[in-house]
Amino acid sequence: MKNYYIIFLILFNCLFENYLNAQTISKEEMIFLTSEWKGARFEDGRPKIPDDLLERAKKIMIDDAWTVLRNEGYVNQYAGGWKTINDNTTTGRAVTAMYLPSRPDVEKNIKDRGAKQGRKGNTNSWPIDILTKGDLYVADAYGKIGGGPIMGATLANSIFSKSGNGVVFDGAARDLQEIQNIEGFNAFVRDFHPSFTEQMVLMGLNTPIRIGEAIVLPGDLVIATREGVLFVPAHMAEQVVSTSEFVVRKDQFGFEMVKAGTYSTGEIDSQWTDEIKTAFLKWLEKHPELGKMTRAELDKVMSKRTW
Repeated sequence: MKNYYIIFLILFNCLFENYLNAQTISKEEMIFLTSEWKGARFEDGRPKIPDDLLERAKKIMIDDAWTVLRNEGYVNQYAGGWKTINDNTTTGRAVTAMYLPSRPDVEKNIKDRGAKQGRKGNTNSWPIDILTKGDLYVADAYGKIGGGPIMGATLANSIFSKSGNGVVFDGAARDLQEIQNIEGFNAFVRDFHPSFTEQMVLMGLNTPIRIGEAIVLPGDLVIATREGVLFVPAHMAEQVVSTSEFVVRKDQFGFEMVKAGTYSTGEIDSQWTDEIKTAFLKWLEKHPELGKMTRAELDKVMSKRTW
């Protein structure tokens, strides 16, 4: 029994080492780059945003979330100009990949190392191997269209089965007619093209990447809507979601109060008086579907109001 235990430990260490070697940054570097995150992490150090926060993020407005980030100095987190399969909002924890134009010697070395690690197929399938439920595959494919699709119907099905989610590619995908039949799946790409991956190689897996004018780190909360895609640093996720949820409630309350003539738009759109705060909390009690909020929570969110 002891010998079996030793063999198990050896095999586990080998698999774990291979998993880490698949990245181009170490666990220590991952933690360093995302040091503001104080919550749970995956084994490789990637921030593990709670599942319930991913679900809550589907119901907020991306404009509100963008404003919260901007007010905190995060001004390079949004990318627009996408083609999508449907209008469904997609949220998830970023698993990042960086592709570059292929060079024979570099591609050979990467594939040889991957083969020793037990990896199979072209390098565009490797990021899919590490996906878990709630992840969202985000790839910098340098905007390549012709010869640039890094996903077709087969990989799309694999991605969805592993993550229950879709993708955000600064590049292309193929097989649109088949992919759109995957219920619950969405893809945000620069374009669709009938070609396949050519002269491209995976150069970074779970590394910081650039998508358009945005910076993305592994573990970021990705909020992808038909309007655009927002990459929320993991440590900002709770603040962004909770504040955006409040704005939805505030707007609905404001619309009703203005229509009823109870308060003016000027009163609603400025710092609230104690009277308005009390009225809001009483109104919120009548709308349990919008969630609960204490006076302390209201005071806190209103203290930084710039929206």
